[in-house]
Amino acid sequence: MQDVFYIEDLQQAMTLLKPIRLEILQRLDAPRTCPELADFFDESAQKIYYHIKAMEHAGLVEKTEERRVRGVMEGYYQAKARSYWLAPKLIGQIGGGRTSQDQISLNVLLQLAEEVIEDTGRLGNASALGQDVPSLSMSAHIHLPNAARRTEFLHEVQQIFQQLAVKYGLPQEEVAITDEQGFRLVLMCYPKPDGYNTRIGGENG
Repeated sequence: MQDVFYIEDLQQAMTLLKPIRLEILQRLDAPRTCPELADFFDESAQKIYYHIKAMEHAGLVEKTEERRVRGVMEGYYQAKARSYWLAPKLIGQIGGGRTSQDQISLNVLLQLAEEVIEDTGRLGNASALGQDVPSLSMSAHIHLPNAARRTEFLHEVQQIFQQLAVKYGLPQEEVAITDEQGFRLVLMCYPKPDGYNTRIGGENG
C-alpha cells in the first residue's frame, strides 16, 4: 500500500466521491472480503461487491488474494493507498465552482495553491518510490491592522524575496534545463477567514 494516491482523472474522482465508498476505503487499511465489509456496514454483500468492483476498476482498490471460505472462493481487497489527494483542478469540474472575475489577486493565489498541491502530490509519489525529496515549509501568523502597516510589510517582503531570487535564482532561459537540484519558492500572503490577521507561508520543493 502506497502512502498517497494523487487523483487527476475526473472519472476516477467521481468514482471515489461517494460517501459509502469513502467509508469502505477507511476499512480497507487491511485486506478484507466483501462479506466482512457487509457485516460491518450492515449491507448486503452484493451491494458492497458492486462498490468494491467500481473502485477496483478505477484503480483505487486492489485484490490482494483469494481464499476458500466455507467452500466458496472469496476475494480479499485492500485500498491502494493510505490517503487519497484530489487535484485542485478537478474541484470546479465536480462542483461547478465559480470565481469572481474582479478578484484577480485571489485568483492568482488560488492558481499558485493548486500548483503547489499538484507538485506536492507528484513529489509524494516519488517519495513513496524511495526517492529522496528534500523540501522546506514555513508558516507564521502576522498582524497588519491598517493600510500603512500592510504597505510597510509588502515593501519588506518584496525586498527580501528579490534578494533571495537574485542570490539563488537562475535566468529564465536556464530554468527549463536545470537538473534535479532546482527548487521552487512560493510566497503567499492572505487574510485569515476568521479575522484580520494574515498568514505568510513559504514553500520550496
